[in-house]
Amino acid sequence: MKGIKLAAGPILRLLLLTVLVLVVSGPQQLRAQDTVSTNDVEFTDIATPTDQLIANKKKADSIAKADSVKKAQADQSKTVIKPKEEPKTLWGIFIAGLIGGFTAVLMPCIYPLLPLTVSFFTKKSGSRSKGIFQSVIYGLSIIVIYVSLGLLISIIFGSSALNELASNGIFNIFFFLLLIIFGISFLGAFEITLPSSLGNKLDQNADKGGLAGIFFMAATLVVVSFSCTGPIIGTLLVDAAAKGDRLAPAIGMFGFSLALAIPFTVFALFPSALKSLPKSGGWLNSVKVVLGFLELAFALKFLSNVDLAYHWNLFDREIFLSLWIAIGLLLGLYLIGKIRFSHDSALPHLSIPRIFFAIIVFAFTIYMVPGLWGAPLKSISAFLPPEATQDFNLSPIPGGESTTATSAAPVTSIKTKKYAENYDRIKTRGLDAWYDYEQALQASKELHKPVFIDFTGFVCVNCRKMEADVWSDPRVFNKLKNDFVMLQLVVDDKAKLPAAEQYTSKYTGKKITQIGQKWSELQAFTFNSNSQPFYVILDSNGNQLVPPTGADYNVENYLKFLDSGIAAYKK
Repeated sequence: MKGIKLAAGPILRLLLLTVLVLVVSGPQQLRAQDTVSTNDVEFTDIATPTDQLIANKKKADSIAKADSVKKAQADQSKTVIKPKEEPKTLWGIFIAGLIGGFTAVLMPCIYPLLPLTVSFFTKKSGSRSKGIFQSVIYGLSIIVIYVSLGLLISIIFGSSALNELASNGIFNIFFFLLLIIFGISFLGAFEITLPSSLGNKLDQNADKGGLAGIFFMAATLVVVSFSCTGPIIGTLLVDAAAKGDRLAPAIGMFGFSLALAIPFTVFALFPSALKSLPKSGGWLNSVKVVLGFLELAFALKFLSNVDLAYHWNLFDREIFLSLWIAIGLLLGLYLIGKIRFSHDSALPHLSIPRIFFAIIVFAFTIYMVPGLWGAPLKSISAFLPPEATQDFNLSPIPGGESTTATSAAPVTSIKTKKYAENYDRIKTRGLDAWYDYEQALQASKELHKPVFIDFTGFVCVNCRKMEADVWSDPRVFNKLKNDFVMLQLVVDDKAKLPAAEQYTSKYTGKKITQIGQKWSELQAFTFNSNSQPFYVILDSNGNQLVPPTGADYNVENYLKFLDSGIAAYKK
């Protein structure tokens, strides 16, 4: 989703380590519920939480400005350090593209072409300067082709559709199956190739010479190498599209193509450096196989997204971890030569770098094992299903309670929490949350506490990271538990609203039929934000007390935000 910050997480770090170690070692070893039919339902405009909040804001603006509110907001702006906005997301996608591009260079379809292509330009051009010029044009042509592909993806889907990809069941299942196919392909079961006639036609045009001929040479490389680069490109585009930014696919492809083009240009500038490259051999296929295992691991995240958003309740945290542990064990056994695939060369001995990389893989696998009993696994918590999906959890509650104790919820006149049956798999242990806006306001009036709104999502990676890294701090946990009425609004919940609660939005004209749509509209048209997590503090009448905040992994900053909300409520 938009707002997800890519900070080269464990999967990317593992991928980067794979590439670096195998390069070094090469020379030595040459979401389904029953739905209610709405055909006979007449949709009418009804009062919604969004309407009420906007009305409250207009009323507050028309009244003389209260000194206490002004002072509270002034204090908040001084004390709360707001997290930086989203530029890091596109930078993260660009870096992921670079890593993917440099990895693609090591594929069997591209690596052997490096010396051949550079030699072709240096010999055909007749002079070194002309050869360099043609190599640069060749590299630029590669960039143009891949960036055009990224722009095409953006044009086809559009920004609004990209925003919905992260939680759309059909797309997540499609991505899951796509990555499984890519992974199986990299393991050697088959090759994904484009029609040979396309490659032959491009190759014929490349013989024409001139700048057009160089461009068609680059296009030929793209088509011929697709069996190796296709899975990497597909994974990158899937990840970029899920971020929901219109430029994300193009930025990802720019990073990928730049990394792919750099070696051709650099070796054209310094042809003698080609002699230092490791010779082609079986190690190239090892790179593919390792990437195949990583593709299989990455695919499970998309299956988990669907399971959560559509309340299938099948893919628990321990099942997810068990599969990752199994993949890690197989990858480690492959690296030490205990497993071989059909395209692998014999491995007469292990290089020292390969042994060390195997140690890293086995260590990471062992690290995940305690997670089967509820260990938080903070370094990868953002990628795992919520901890609430864990059936057997021995980890302590941050507030100091035992794992078996259940504290009594604050007493209110509300007998049944609305929508609560949908959220057993996302709630935080020890925190008594509400899931309906109106009920939270009523509870706030009765308990005399401010409302803390957590706009979250089943598939929100940064939400899981905030819960694992910030909410787990005992000081934060106790404030959320004791000083606020916590309201968790899940914006990607695909569960149907009761027919009587469905309505037509006054802002978009669309029919609001799902719980997640209701809360997404509340966030977008009241607080001008559509990224998660997003935290808002209100008084008992629905008035905003302090400026909202997003993901901020600095515990001290987050405590200041909570304290400022409490202080503003008391005033």
